[in-house]
Amino acid sequence: MTDLRAISRRDFVLSAPGAAAMAMLAASVAAEDGQPKPVARGIDPMQLVDPQLRSRLKAMSAFKLPKEFTPAQLASLRKMPFTTLRRLPKPSVAERRVPGRQGSPDVKVFVINAKPGERRPAVLHTHGGGFVLGSAVNDVPWLQLMARALDCIIVTVEYRLAPETPFPGSLEDNYAALKWLHSQADPLGVDPSRIAVAGESAGGGHAAILAIAARDRGEIPVVFQSLVYPMLDDRTGSSRQPPPYIGTFIWTADYNRRGWKAFLATEPGGRRVPAGAVPARVDNLAGLPPAWIGVGSLDLFVNEDIEYARRLVDAGVGTDLLVVAGAYHGFDGLVPNASLSKNFALSRYNALARAFGVKELDSAPSG
Repeated sequence: MTDLRAISRRDFVLSAPGAAAMAMLAASVAAEDGQPKPVARGIDPMQLVDPQLRSRLKAMSAFKLPKEFTPAQLASLRKMPFTTLRRLPKPSVAERRVPGRQGSPDVKVFVINAKPGERRPAVLHTHGGGFVLGSAVNDVPWLQLMARALDCIIVTVEYRLAPETPFPGSLEDNYAALKWLHSQADPLGVDPSRIAVAGESAGGGHAAILAIAARDRGEIPVVFQSLVYPMLDDRTGSSRQPPPYIGTFIWTADYNRRGWKAFLATEPGGRRVPAGAVPARVDNLAGLPPAWIGVGSLDLFVNEDIEYARRLVDAGVGTDLLVVAGAYHGFDGLVPNASLSKNFALSRYNALARAFGVKELDSAPSG
């Protein structure tokens, strides 16, 4: 087994949204020779991966992480650098402290591209990491690219992580940041009628949870939700098993069970979960903001994301769904220059552009 301390910084660098912390949990399903094991019915999952996306995946499959994460191991993982991207001189980045909600501690946020006195769209962003890893500060460089491309303000939230803080702690952190963003329209240069929520993986789950909470509380209007391979259903990999070639790479059913257990503070897949904690278990999706959902066909989350999109459509919510054939979880981060990744990113950005009523992009921003 590869020692975590021996893995170079470069080996786990991702340059696209949110997949950084997910890759930290990569490839535990690799065989001892570093190659993925063929699954039932003779299907080799690597052969289902688009050829553009295979080489980086094969390089990562030699690494294994512990089967269980102790507090010390989690602390160590959280300290590892997830990106080598550097902050740009512009747009501006400011660290702020937002008052916590209902006695919760203050929340750290990073405000990107504020321009006082203007009226521009804004994104409330929540990072990925399986509910237990990740950090807003690591996403700042690529969020600067998004803010510049869309001429918008982005506030990314350093919400509290599970298992130390289970649901609803992170929801209250994210909601406090959303409410603050809305209340600071003039000082930040925000159009309060054009605020979207966005996130990747667990961050996509957080964004969906936040959109539901905002609808139910009726205080802050949310114009759009951008959900990148979102983590939406605790039953995936626990009470519901995907086909054996789905979820083979990067984020597995085993990791999913552990992430949800930490977040819910109970075994996932059971009959009861805290109200509002699992988007896929929310009965009524009517009245939610329009959504863009993107996911790979080999991602563990593909079926739950398709089902959530279907339920949104049935509830009268305008929804774009993009399923990328041959793509695994976090593919756009591992192979950002692949045409599949560029098209995926462009679709995501232009969905936001349409929601904001601004000009669509000809190509996705890059460093």
